[in-house]
Amino acid sequence: MASFMTRMTVLVALALAWAGCEGDAALDVVKAEIGGKHFFLEPALDDATRQKGLGGREVIDEDGGMLFAFPRSRLLQFVMRDCIIDIDIMYVDSQGVVTATHTMTVEEPRREGESELDYETRLKRYSSRYDAQFVIELRAGMIDELGVEVGDKVKLPLSELKKRVK
Repeated sequence: MASFMTRMTVLVALALAWAGCEGDAALDVVKAEIGGKHFFLEPALDDATRQKGLGGREVIDEDGGMLFAFPRSRLLQFVMRDCIIDIDIMYVDSQGVVTATHTMTVEEPRREGESELDYETRLKRYSSRYDAQFVIELRAGMIDELGVEVGDKVKLPLSELKKRVK
């Protein structure tokens, strides 16, 4: 009987731990609908994750990418820091409306002896043009393939993202 109770206690504890993690799993992937296609985006909700972005990635899945969320809407600029593949980028305002799109192309890597400031200064800036609170990076060519244009609406869990951004 004690063995049965021990097993049941362990099973209940595991079930509770698994259920407790389910809420956090939503942070692992953000589901989005862009141009009628579903995407599963990695969230970048804090400064460290936003700074790294997709730098160093060799591949972006066809239905993957990254979603950057910021605490407030503002004019944003992104660069291709440490990126080794071209990336499509779209800026999205606080209501889910696209404010700008770009295809960002690979930059020359940081040169030997080049300071971080000099490297950052020479990188091309890609602007949101208007205030934006979210940025979505996708595989290069995807924005054209989907026909996404400025003014289009992107379906995102906006209120959830706004609560969790740091």
